[in-house]
Amino acid sequence: MKSSLTVLRLPRPFDPELGADARALVPALDSDLAALVYGAAGSSPYLKELIGREASWLEEALDDPQLALTQVFEACRALAPDQMKPGLRQAKRRVALLTALADLGGGWSLERVTGALTDFGALAADVAIKAEIATLIRRKKLPGMVEDDIATAAGLSILAMGKMGAHELNYSSDIDMICLFDESRFDPDDFFEVRQGMVRATRNMCATLSDRTADGYVFRTDLRLRPDPAVTPVCLAMETAERYYESLGRTWERAAYIKARACAGDLAAGERFLKTLRPFVWRRHLDFAAIQDAHDMRLRIRENKGTGGAIEVPGHDMKLGRGGIREIEFFTQTRQLIAGGRDEGLRVRGTVEGLAALADRGWIPEDVAVKLTDHYRAHREVEHRIQMVHDAQTHQMPKSEDGLARVACLMGRDVEDLKEEIKERLSEVHVLTEDFFAPGPDANHAALSHDLNGDIIARWRTYPALRSVRGARIFERLKPELLSRLDKTAKPAEALVALDGFLAGLPAGVQLFSLLEANPQLIDLLVDIAGTSPALASHLSRNSGVFDAVIGGSFFDAWPGVEALGHELATILAQETDYETQLDAARRWCKEWHFRIGVHYLRGLIGAPDAGRQYAELAEAVIVAICPVVVAQFAIKHGPPPGRGAAVLAMGSLGAGRINAQSDLDVIVIYDPQTEDTSDGKRPLATRPYYSRLTQALITALAAPMSQGRLYEVDMRLRPSGSKGPVATSFTSFIHYQKNEAWVWEHLALTRARVVAGATGLARDIETFRSSVLSTPNDQNRVLAEVAEMRARLAVAKKPAGIWDAKVGGGRMMDIELMSQVGALLSGNPAQNVSAGLRGTVASGWLSVAEATQLQEAYDLFWSVQTATRLLSATGINTSNLGEGGAQFLCLSTGFDNLEALQNSLDVRYQACDDLITQALERESADVGQD
Repeated sequence: MKSSLTVLRLPRPFDPELGADARALVPALDSDLAALVYGAAGSSPYLKELIGREASWLEEALDDPQLALTQVFEACRALAPDQMKPGLRQAKRRVALLTALADLGGGWSLERVTGALTDFGALAADVAIKAEIATLIRRKKLPGMVEDDIATAAGLSILAMGKMGAHELNYSSDIDMICLFDESRFDPDDFFEVRQGMVRATRNMCATLSDRTADGYVFRTDLRLRPDPAVTPVCLAMETAERYYESLGRTWERAAYIKARACAGDLAAGERFLKTLRPFVWRRHLDFAAIQDAHDMRLRIRENKGTGGAIEVPGHDMKLGRGGIREIEFFTQTRQLIAGGRDEGLRVRGTVEGLAALADRGWIPEDVAVKLTDHYRAHREVEHRIQMVHDAQTHQMPKSEDGLARVACLMGRDVEDLKEEIKERLSEVHVLTEDFFAPGPDANHAALSHDLNGDIIARWRTYPALRSVRGARIFERLKPELLSRLDKTAKPAEALVALDGFLAGLPAGVQLFSLLEANPQLIDLLVDIAGTSPALASHLSRNSGVFDAVIGGSFFDAWPGVEALGHELATILAQETDYETQLDAARRWCKEWHFRIGVHYLRGLIGAPDAGRQYAELAEAVIVAICPVVVAQFAIKHGPPPGRGAAVLAMGSLGAGRINAQSDLDVIVIYDPQTEDTSDGKRPLATRPYYSRLTQALITALAAPMSQGRLYEVDMRLRPSGSKGPVATSFTSFIHYQKNEAWVWEHLALTRARVVAGATGLARDIETFRSSVLSTPNDQNRVLAEVAEMRARLAVAKKPAGIWDAKVGGGRMMDIELMSQVGALLSGNPAQNVSAGLRGTVASGWLSVAEATQLQEAYDLFWSVQTATRLLSATGINTSNLGEGGAQFLCLSTGFDNLEALQNSLDVRYQACDDLITQALERESADVGQD
């Protein structure tokens, strides 16, 4: 009998009697194949058993192993349901036996051996799960599914993980799988029934593969790599899994998904799911935190498995021990995680191909890749021989001389030579990988400046961000550079105190410290922020991920404008299908841009007017992008908006197009149902409650705290009838109210109103009506009299918090804004900004050009102070705790040389503006009296 195998002659059988038994079972083999089969049987009781059970088939199979393997696979696909268990077990015996002999004979490479085993694992899972799905469909347990859906397992997809995902299965591997189903194929009302069916199918599939019967078993199955396996069912909805990974996914799960692939069931749905996880697996920055995570994982494995001892070949764990297979896999996968976000060429599944890709792209030296590849192949061969002896799920070298001799025999090697070679290989792998995960301490510590307080530095180790071993270890490597940068600041001691406050508020440090270690240029920015803006530093300590934007390359580009921002956010939201995920994505995106504005302002790249405009455009872009998402979500239950829909009317500073870092959003929602009384949906609502609830949903979308925080506080008190009125106002009611019931202050508020989102036609009509209200002649005397009373009430109700409160108080921002609104109303000027309103005071003949100019110049200064102080602190500042960095920033923002000069100017201008406004109102009152 001739064979395509290239036979590597084994030594004589370890057990001559077992070899003789094999000779009796398969007498027709030619001399070369006989030596291979008898040697395998004599050294491995497991292979001896397989040869005995499949002797008649083996004689023909060895003539063309690849053809025989193909025929086994085809027979599996044709198995009847009642023959599934015995049929798959017979197939497993044949695949394992044929692959082992092709492996021992040297006819198949490592990749071909593991590929054959892996392909059979995927095939077995596929036929088993589809048989279960077919049963459920016939029994009407999967609503909406028909016979044609069996081909895609009714949306159930099996993801191959670990060695199975990478086509690297060994002879006694478990098959690691994650089972998910595409819930979008089913009616939402049927979800729980469907999930129950999918769980049953998954359990039965696992039993088909792993139950031990008289025919043995197919594969042990392991589903523990799924999200939170202690509390979740064995088959999850894809949407549920996506939410888990986005909010709770850990580094080891990211590493696991490097090798993941859809292998059975609905392959297309599985690949779509894996595509959605790409941002989770492949971070866009160089993720050096993965190194520490992988190292900690290695240490835990060593501790739990007891594999951390010295390298001695007898009893050594070839997978988990020092210098073993897992070391090479961790080294490769961690490198892939670090750089794969930027370099898509590193996103490969196999260990050997991963090493090749890393070397090809310069992430590791070529010689390291070659050595580790050679050691990996050799380790896997030893692992296979260990498992061939008894079909045991073990990776440990035998401790006994008898066991070692069997392994050596299966490798055609002398025992002592094999032991020496294995030890050398294990030692070199350990040397090549250990320094990558656990580098030695840095001897080049910077000397502390006399200005740096050692007591402050000493207490850092007690902070939450430094309590973990990995966080502390990364920080120790980072600290010399950090202290060096602090030492170069204008006032190192003060900068140290500021950084200390930042570190104290940092809940966790691994990601941020790793990011700084990988990108040292960010240290200067951190020191600058911590030493200048406690508010920005506090935000950064809770949201260190916003630093990702700095690395993106476009952080210091020109401002894109509201239209481009809105389009970018809308694109991001369109990529998400889950509503909460969309809201969290909006929060992450907004925080990055909010942080960008603050940093640009802090570093003098933009001034206070530009910062105010950019903050307002960012808020507008968020509202524009969020509104359609909220409407679409609300429409699922209650139908689309009746009539022309709704529009969001921005009021106050947002309407004027200029807010600061801490501003609330003042808005009014106006809707126009036209002739429609109710919505058309699953749960229809009358138009008034429809739009009231839709408005509440919008407020929640903007203001609710979620995992990524909140977007903005929302204030709707400027709506008709204030807080007592409905949260949404119909267009006809709005018109009637403004014409017949509105107070003067409500018409004044309209001078800064601006539609920022919503139905285009309605927005146009609202603006037309607003302009008509403002163009209607007003009794100047009545308006000014009511303004004077209003101003007096405000003076009693709201007192300034101090010299740095540029907003509240006589002659300050709110006072000047009130005068601007009066000017806009009296002159009929529809422009929403303060400058236009002050020009209106001149046009109406109430103020002189000089008076309006004086108010405008003062307002510009007050705005700069208010915008700067809101960036420095959310609660206000005082001179005693402002700090050198804050003082310099405040002076830079306002154009003053020092704080004393700025304070003196504010004192003078507050009083001068207060006097000017008071006198102007009194002058008008006196003129009325004379008339």
